[in-house]
Amino acid sequence: MVALVVVLNTLGNTFLSIGMKAASGSLLGALLHPAVLLGIALLIGWTLARMHLLGLADLSFVLPVTSIGYVLNALIGRFVLNEQITIERWLGTLCIMSGTVLVGMTLPAARKS
Repeated sequence: MVALVVVLNTLGNTFLSIGMKAASGSLLGALLHPAVLLGIALLIGWTLARMHLLGLADLSFVLPVTSIGYVLNALIGRFVLNEQITIERWLGTLCIMSGTVLVGMTLPAARKS
């Protein structure tokens, strides 16, 4: 479930960015761009999957572990969207990744019925 949340978030944001950069004109025109629509659909799926995941595990586990999506977004931004990323952004991404690894080394608390 964690992987699904991360993938939906990463792909949703990627397609939203692609569509918004490609769309020209009004906000309505952007909303009708296929990549924007796909991004919105993926982010709706992400929200539903994240809601389910929050029902299974503690917030203090879910948010740090799913933050690996920020790292994936930086990598996609650099290598797919050809964005220039400063050393400060890479260092921030490294901090996020380190925190994700630390939290991921713990087990999520079991939910009590």
